[in-house]
Amino acid sequence: MAYDLEEQEQLETMKSWWKQHGNLVVMALVACLVTIAAFQGWRYYRHQQALAAVTLYEQLAQAERAGDAKKVRDIAAQITDRYSRTPYAAMAALAAARASFDSGDLAETRARLQWAIDNGKEEEVRDVARLRLAGVLLDEKRYDEALALVNARHVEAFSGLYAAMKGDILVAQGKVTEARSAYQLAFDKVDGQSPYRTMIQAKLDALGDAK
Repeated sequence: MAYDLEEQEQLETMKSWWKQHGNLVVMALVACLVTIAAFQGWRYYRHQQALAAVTLYEQLAQAERAGDAKKVRDIAAQITDRYSRTPYAAMAALAAARASFDSGDLAETRARLQWAIDNGKEEEVRDVARLRLAGVLLDEKRYDEALALVNARHVEAFSGLYAAMKGDILVAQGKVTEARSAYQLAFDKVDGQSPYRTMIQAKLDALGDAK
């Protein structure tokens, strides 16, 4: 009997607690389930976006191999418009920029490269876009804009390439002493086995400072 009374007291205590806090518990549980469902839904959405983007990117790569510049640009536009949050978008923009450059459309080249700089998810991709845009600006004799790009922060792996581009810009400006320093930095940063190092050496030699 005492046991039954004790159980009854515990039951009454639980009923009282549930009456006071039950709604809060239910709301918290519902919120938790909604959060989990939303997260799973978002993951599914991102996965579907990535699948669609990679499918288009494969088509873009095929168009590149076929030398179809217009198709490359068209597919790249679809990827950047519809799937800008995927890593493939910035790579598509780089491909479109290359196709536009080969077609002689420098304005479109600049626009595509700038898009990659502004929207690229990976720092290395942004660095490639920045370096290529600096080269385009150098060709257009827009030296100050080009220098601003190569002076921007970049990953260490690109230091040699950035320094070499800076040297090219400084040479075009007639700043030989500064260009020599930039080329020397590039020479020191580029891997000793890289063929590109020989090119940098040739540029140093042309400035009268053979290593």
